[in-house]
Amino acid sequence: MQGKLITVFGGGGFLGRYVAQALLSQGARLRIASRNANSANHIKPLGNLGQVQLMETDIRKPASVKRAVMDADAVVNLVGSFADMDAVQNIGAGIVAQAAAEAGVGALVHISAIGANANSDAAYGQSKAGGEAAVHAAFPSAVILRPSIVFGREDQFINRFAGLIRMLPVVPVIGAATKFQPVYAGDVAHAVAAALGKQDGCVLELGGPEIFSMMGLNRWIAKAIGHDPLFIEVPDIAAKILAKGTGWMPGAPITNDQLKMLGSDNVVTGTDGLAAYGIVPTPLDVIAEDWLNIYRKHGRFGGGSRA
Repeated sequence: MQGKLITVFGGGGFLGRYVAQALLSQGARLRIASRNANSANHIKPLGNLGQVQLMETDIRKPASVKRAVMDADAVVNLVGSFADMDAVQNIGAGIVAQAAAEAGVGALVHISAIGANANSDAAYGQSKAGGEAAVHAAFPSAVILRPSIVFGREDQFINRFAGLIRMLPVVPVIGAATKFQPVYAGDVAHAVAAALGKQDGCVLELGGPEIFSMMGLNRWIAKAIGHDPLFIEVPDIAAKILAKGTGWMPGAPITNDQLKMLGSDNVVTGTDGLAAYGIVPTPLDVIAEDWLNIYRKHGRFGGGSRA
């Protein structure tokens, strides 16, 4: 990686911070391509002077993507969305791969998700599967990584539930029996770096060392932050009514598509990517020790028991 220029699409997001740290630590130069360059300002201080450049890019626009991959040695695509999914995760992924191939880029890593399936009931899973097919059609040697739920200090999954548990005496749980295998963002980032050096066209799934049901994960979070609310499993019919009635609203508790995704477990069933790259998966409690303090009644002095 020393001195190589790597374009990271979506590098200003949650996972992008960790990928940037992993690549910068190996001496790479980064071009962070985001729709809003200012959203990636926090990446610049992670590198030395001139090691990080920012570029405004929209992966739905081929000309914009071509500029971003120009002269790059490698490309990483982290972009994902719950809105405009087909344009971003399917068509956009193909645009990135095609541009990388035409530019003669040496390596491409594409982040997909466990649950990518052309026959999925959810548009999210369908769009992810379409993106995978488009990537390999244009760039056959690209490595595709499918993480389960990615966790870390800045995530929007564990933090969302922790916030609800802190505020509510009664917490409704949708998809209580659905299983997840949360994987640490830092481990995903190391897998990305390893995949750039081993372009074999494989598709690898990434999961952490623990599997939780949705109910079990909520109980784990409650114990970690020292709260003890009453958890109520939401019946499927009630969840469907909620998703249909409010799913279209900004900030809705759950959308219809997200509810469909909860119909399948989100765990590793294929090739374990972390094991393939010799990465020891990080348990949730190791990272959460300090991070979840903000949800305790008195912060780090709250005395909540650890899981």
